Amino acid sequence: MSAFQTKLDGMLYSLLSWDQLTAFWPRIDTGAGWYLYAVGQDLPATPASAEQVAEFTKRIDELLHKEHEERYCGIVYADDTQAPTFVVIYDPNNLGVSCGSSKDRVLPGWVMSQVPPEAMEPKVVPNNRKHWWNSFLGGD
Repeated sequence: MSAFQTKLDGMLYSLLSWDQLTAFWPRIDTGAGWYLYAVGQDLPATPASAEQVAEFTKRIDELLHKEHEERYCGIVYADDTQAPTFVVIYDPNNLGVSCGSSKDRVLPGWVMSQVPPEAMEPKVVPNNRKHWWNSFLGGD
């Protein structure tokens, strides 16, 4: 099994509350060589710059607060909540069946990883997510 798959299938801890998520973002070492991957889009060839990581965490936090209309977060998971090296973020508009009774695995919307990611192909990537990702890449 690859290092990426081991991380993806390994123990991940939920950032259940919005307060936990707010406290989590500053713990990400933006210069640690993060690959930013929008699932279903092209794989990143190189790690993002520290500035890109900081901008991504800012924008994804805004998106999650705007679109995940729950009193709790619960859709961001990390391998370590104090010193993360792997983070998966589920799309609030594509959560699927949360109890695990579906035969199809619900893929995250985004992955932040310090090991190179591997392609994951969701059944559909909504156009609004493609636009969001492209606007992030273009800096719009």
